[in-house]
Amino acid sequence: MSSTIRSNGPSPSVREATAQRDRVRSLRRRERAEVVLVAACWVSVIVAVMLFLTSGRPAQITDLASAVTAAGIVTGLVGSDFLLLMLVLAARIPWVDRTFGQDAAIRLHRRLGKPAVYLILGHGALIIVGYSLRDGLSLWHQTLSLFSGADMLLAWLGTGLLVVVVVTSLVVLRRRLAHEVWHAIHLLSYVAVLVAIPHQLSAGQVLSGSTPQTFYWICLYVLAFGSIAWFRFAAPLLATDEHQLRVTAVEPLSPGVFSIHLSGRDLSRLGVRGGQYAIWRFWSRRTWWHAHPISFSAVPTDTEARLTVRALGAGTERLARLKPGAKVSFAGPYGIFTDAVRAAPHLSVVAAGVGVAPARALLEDSDLRPGEATVVLRASDPSQTALWGETKDLVGDGAVIEMIGRRPTEKTSWMTEEAVARGATIGSVLPDLLDSDLFVCGPEEWIDLVVRDARAAGLPDRRIHVERFV
Repeated sequence: MSSTIRSNGPSPSVREATAQRDRVRSLRRRERAEVVLVAACWVSVIVAVMLFLTSGRPAQITDLASAVTAAGIVTGLVGSDFLLLMLVLAARIPWVDRTFGQDAAIRLHRRLGKPAVYLILGHGALIIVGYSLRDGLSLWHQTLSLFSGADMLLAWLGTGLLVVVVVTSLVVLRRRLAHEVWHAIHLLSYVAVLVAIPHQLSAGQVLSGSTPQTFYWICLYVLAFGSIAWFRFAAPLLATDEHQLRVTAVEPLSPGVFSIHLSGRDLSRLGVRGGQYAIWRFWSRRTWWHAHPISFSAVPTDTEARLTVRALGAGTERLARLKPGAKVSFAGPYGIFTDAVRAAPHLSVVAAGVGVAPARALLEDSDLRPGEATVVLRASDPSQTALWGETKDLVGDGAVIEMIGRRPTEKTSWMTEEAVARGATIGSVLPDLLDSDLFVCGPEEWIDLVVRDARAAGLPDRRIHVERFV
């Protein structure tokens, strides 16, 4: 008598090993893509300088005046290149988002801001000095002479606008400005780059003629403004029209926290991963003018989606009074706070407040094996435990640690006073931390404390995942 043993597929251990290999391969692909993206930025700057050096202009350097003027031209070219790269990074290009994460791309965008303005200011100063040496005029009279002509006036206007944008982006000032005011001022950076074009056509001669230098700069302008036009405006408008999202209900969860339920069509085509967010605009009389970055608190079905919001100001408070039927437009989804970036065999999640929303969606979208996940849910008091029940259900056989209570008075720890008093550490709370990818979501300063402890425990940055809305 014989029997046939039939298998329904690979054993759990084989599936786990395959999943781990896939995660590592995905991480390596992202790391290679990140290197390519950073290298492309540097290559762009090098090409801009090399094209100038091979244009024949350096042969005109015969004395100190022409040398200073040439230095001014180079600083202007590099500064302009930085500005156009900043626009590309801010365009929300999907490949850039999947590689860096939108928050990381915007951090690089901001880091380029000050050097770009310094280079543009240096360009103006060196040109004034070079022309002054050439013409034998005082710096003051030479400066006044550069205000003649419409193209030069536009160049000065563009420089002034850039200075305003950079100054208002300083943290100390940005926190004092309403988001809408800051955003409106920030849009001036587009105007600043555009008004410099006549200067590059005339005095700069960069965009005139049929040279390789001209071709390069036209391509870079088309890439920057084409990306902005398509990915920040056209694509969101088309997606909004295709999916026809509307508010179906607003569900209070706890004081100041509520879920917005949406209906739409073909939402699965959005390709939303658990943990991602989108930029939302709700078309009611009191909310249409304010766009909000809000995470999905559940993975959308083909016809329904859910967002969970904590009222942190007048703008988000108004969302709690949305009526069913209100139309919704959006841009996204964005972010790499997803299971797709994992490389380690274990998953650790630390979430506080409304940060539980993306964490809950992340867990829903993760194919967890028993004991794979450890989740810390953090709240100052029991009223801040919205979505905790759903989150614990999704963890399954994993571990869930609930931390309810105030932080130490000096705010030096992300844990409760009681946990700190008994000597708890991130390693004791998350025993599998060093074999995990750590996902952290919550208030910004609180996130920084969790990340600090994870780094101190020896977890590498590539396995620490944080989403900061931009």
